[in-house]
Amino acid sequence: MPDSIETTARVALSEVLPQELTPQAIDLDAELDHLGLTSLNKVLFLTSVCDRTQVGLHHFTEHDLAAMRTLGQVVEALSRHKEMS
Repeated sequence: MPDSIETTARVALSEVLPQELTPQAIDLDAELDHLGLTSLNKVLFLTSVCDRTQVGLHHFTEHDLAAMRTLGQVVEALSRHKEMS
C-alpha cells in the first residue's frame, strides 16, 4: 500500500508545484517549501492526496500537518492511517 500512496502523493504534489517536475523527479526528502510550495498549495496538496488515498484529513491535527515538511513525511503519515482503515 505505501507504494501506491507514494505514487499518488508524488502526482498530487507535482500538480501544485510552481515549477514543472515529474512525479518521479521529486525527492522524498526535499523540503516542500524549498520546492516552492506555498501554504495554500500545501493545503490543496494535502486535501487532494487525502481524497485520492481515502485517508480522512480529520486524522491530522494542525501540528501534524505543520510537521509534514517533506513528501516522505506525508507518505509516512498517510500510510499509518491507511493501514488503520
